[in-house]
Amino acid sequence: MMRFVLRRAAQAVGVLALVLTAVFFSFRLAPGDPARLVAGLGASEEAVARVRAEMGLDRPLAAQYLSYLEGLARLDLGRSTLYGRDIAGAIAKSLPATLALAASSLLTALVLGIPAGIVSALRPGSMLDRLASTLSVALLSIPNFWLGMLLMSGFAIRLQWLPAGGSGTLATLVLPSIAVAARLVALFSRTARSALLEVLGQEYVRTAVAKGLRPATVVLKHALRNASIPIVTLLGLQVGYLLGGSVVVESLFSYQGVGFMLITAAGARDYAMVQSLTILYVATFLVVNLLVDLAYARIDPRIQYR
Repeated sequence: MMRFVLRRAAQAVGVLALVLTAVFFSFRLAPGDPARLVAGLGASEEAVARVRAEMGLDRPLAAQYLSYLEGLARLDLGRSTLYGRDIAGAIAKSLPATLALAASSLLTALVLGIPAGIVSALRPGSMLDRLASTLSVALLSIPNFWLGMLLMSGFAIRLQWLPAGGSGTLATLVLPSIAVAARLVALFSRTARSALLEVLGQEYVRTAVAKGLRPATVVLKHALRNASIPIVTLLGLQVGYLLGGSVVVESLFSYQGVGFMLITAAGARDYAMVQSLTILYVATFLVVNLLVDLAYARIDPRIQYR
């Protein structure tokens, strides 16, 4: 197992290095002068040149890249030109808001999606199954930014039950969480249904039923455990959607998380901030997927690490 973990960790470091290199050069080769954005559109050429030197943009690209890697090795993320403070401190201030949004969205998806999938699998072809299938298709078809706009229009502007934007209170978390969770509810529901339908036809499930076990025990103790590998796999894959979805939804609701920070920093050509947030996003995705791989053996002891 340790060999497996080390090999996956080495792969993760390689992927992270490739992504960082791509982001570094793509931003610097893109049109536009970030020094002029920082100095101001009406700034003199001398002022722009001074800002360019302060940001290190007057040096060759290779020298900038090596300097960037050196800073990472010292765990120095640099200073944000947009926020005017150290990047680690700025991210630490906004990260709890994004974690709260991701956790509430995922919890909503699990609480609603998996029970809906179980009910559909136990009554295939029933009215409840058809209703759940129809709702799933509808939720999968609606982009989260469009759903967010509908929620904002209905519950914030017309009914005025919830705030249309902002962050820091439980009320501001409700509408963004629903916008992010909607697609996940449908995915978990369909995945749980398919996995359970396959497991419920297995011999050991029929044996458990023949032994006189209660239906709830058969489903929750025997069937659901063996059907959980596709669900756990989906959970790991959807971390990317949670992070990407949070960027769009946070911007829509002016929710002050790292997704909102990423969009703002990209627009202001704040290189150091975008690169640091990219590290955070990619590293989170890689770590969660490694944990998902490790969880497989706990769910099904037949799975061996190689």
